[in-house]
Amino acid sequence: MFPAGARISVLTTQPLDRLLDYKAPEGGCRQGDFLEVPLGPRKILGVVWGEGGGEFDEAKLRAAYRVLDVPPMREEMQEFLIRAADYTLTSWPAMLRLAARAPGLSDPPSMKTLYVRGTEEPARMTDARARVLDALDGFGGQPVTMKELSDEAGTSSSVIKGLVDQGAVAEIEAPRDTPYPPLDPTLPGKALTDDQRAASEALAEAIRSGRYGTTMLKGVTGSGKTEVYLEAVAACLAQGRQALVLLPEIALTAEFLTRVEKRFGAKPAEWHHGVTMTERRRCWRMAATGDAQMVIGARSALFLPYRDLGLVVVDEEHDTSYKQEDGVLYNARDMAVLRASLCHAQVVLASATPSLETWVNAEQGKYRRLDLVSRFGPSVLPEMRAIDMRRESLPSNRWISPTLQRAAETRLEKGEQVLFFLNRRGYAPVTVCRACGDQIGCPHCDARLVEHRFQKRLVCHQCGLSIPMPTHCPKCDAEDRLAPVGPGVERLAEEAQALFPEAKLAVLSSDLFGTARELKQRIEEIAAGDAEIIIGTQLVSKGHNFPNLTLVGVIDADLGLRGSDLRAAERTFQQMRQVAGRAGRAEKPGLALLQSHEPEHPVIQAILSGDEESFWRAEAEARRYLSMPPFGRMAGIVLSSPDVAEVFDFGQALARAAGPLKEIGAEVYGPAPAPIARIRGRHRVRLLVKAEKTAPLQQGLRNWLSQLRPPPNLRLAVDIDPQSFF
Repeated sequence: MFPAGARISVLTTQPLDRLLDYKAPEGGCRQGDFLEVPLGPRKILGVVWGEGGGEFDEAKLRAAYRVLDVPPMREEMQEFLIRAADYTLTSWPAMLRLAARAPGLSDPPSMKTLYVRGTEEPARMTDARARVLDALDGFGGQPVTMKELSDEAGTSSSVIKGLVDQGAVAEIEAPRDTPYPPLDPTLPGKALTDDQRAASEALAEAIRSGRYGTTMLKGVTGSGKTEVYLEAVAACLAQGRQALVLLPEIALTAEFLTRVEKRFGAKPAEWHHGVTMTERRRCWRMAATGDAQMVIGARSALFLPYRDLGLVVVDEEHDTSYKQEDGVLYNARDMAVLRASLCHAQVVLASATPSLETWVNAEQGKYRRLDLVSRFGPSVLPEMRAIDMRRESLPSNRWISPTLQRAAETRLEKGEQVLFFLNRRGYAPVTVCRACGDQIGCPHCDARLVEHRFQKRLVCHQCGLSIPMPTHCPKCDAEDRLAPVGPGVERLAEEAQALFPEAKLAVLSSDLFGTARELKQRIEEIAAGDAEIIIGTQLVSKGHNFPNLTLVGVIDADLGLRGSDLRAAERTFQQMRQVAGRAGRAEKPGLALLQSHEPEHPVIQAILSGDEESFWRAEAEARRYLSMPPFGRMAGIVLSSPDVAEVFDFGQALARAAGPLKEIGAEVYGPAPAPIARIRGRHRVRLLVKAEKTAPLQQGLRNWLSQLRPPPNLRLAVDIDPQSFF
């Protein structure tokens, strides 16, 4: 306890390179307390990190304003932030911002006014009023604040107040941050198969031990991995500890929440960008007090202030969305293992197609391995075949082969669903002028603008620039000479509608839905049979269950194999196996057809054979031979600046100053232009550092980068264990 006026050291959320000393506020404070402190004329958020350093003149110290009415940060959480910062070479303030992202932390406890659907209908319906009522329906009965409702509906508060006066919208007074309904781990779960029961009992025993451990839960698609780790959650809750389940895609949460509610009698807490700011604040506070027994979240849920975290499940742990690619660069899978090791929790890494890093750790005995080898219930794994596109007669502007068309017709005649998979958003990836040959590009990025015909716009998938679809070539001004090149899911949908005119189509692509709620609702409708043909991007490969889906057609199975990405083979294998696993998940047998111009490619053959262990062994051996991850260490350095000469000059200066890296046996490659060399007007240059597995890479990087100070307008980002090389 630090008495009032004592010198304390405070970590703030501001981008500073040091801790700041203050005087403890009136009433004193404890280590870990969240404070409101002065910085110049502003009030900012900080955390008591310990006793003050003493370097600053005590007579000039300013006093902290007050201790916030939230639980203090636990020592385990402080240690996690420090260790995560050291590993990722991130500043401490940036890590604290991740851990203090709940809105309104400084607000005192009080009542708040929320809004829900009323019992009356408005006397006169206008477009603005209809948007308000639709928005309330979209929140699923969840009470929301005035700001959340007006932002979602795109209306002013006066429209909402008018609906309140008419009884169409109801105002309710509610206390802030109420505990979540209790979950009951004693309720019976689903009947388990023998291997499910053995796996769940092994996980429950590990949780009861109260020790740290990591388990790879590998099961074929549809084998019931979720039921197994929900039993692990039950064991965790029975111990009075908290459980966290990370999901790779927000659209998965609706179905998953329903399963959790059936299993435990109430819904858990949610943490992702699809929930309201009010709910985010509530989740943060209840995690800290222990009144959120279970949290379902995106990767940032790892940084919530759990009182007693006993289990972390990383579902679909291989998914690339677990890697944060901007701001603080971290991999949630690896950070989950770190967090669990500090609070004596268990980690479950669940996937049908685990990452090579996880597979190797299990092979080496660092992780325990549990396998589910057959599908749950009457469903069986789909048959998988390749369609050799070199033997198909297909016009240049068509992508669904005759063989795939016939297979789809057969399934549709039986009243079953068909999925066409193409991992390209939009209508066409390139728009070319047939008069001058120019490909319309983004003025701010080295990227082509992608046609989104449903929206009648050209969009840059790097910076988000969106412009109306032009009628004239921007370069030569020729009229009506612009032509789309290549397919996206929208163009594929156009072709499918022409081939199957009687079928009802649905396109699942993240850019076609304004909110996460709209996307979740559409997936539920499709699962209930609201579409016969589904056209989807990688979004559809992430764990969705469409019971009547029996045919998956992969339009371009070779797409991910192109280029020089270290993980190209691994990712293609994972994605094809995952998307094929959407077929035949109920009683009806499924079929997956992969259109390929290289059906003899080793990766395609591994996908078709189903011999996953042989694929992982071969991939691991290739990486071992090259000393590449997970048998070596890598770090990416990305430099960006509006001045192309400046960014290359600094990159070359870094390369010349690589002595500290050579001392640890590391090699430096580059500088070289990034694959996408300009984004948002900033030129991008990469350097790649490669080291042995045991090399002290982080310390070598610190020593190296500390030698040179970047120019004022140049940004330098360090990516430890890079997952992509864009």
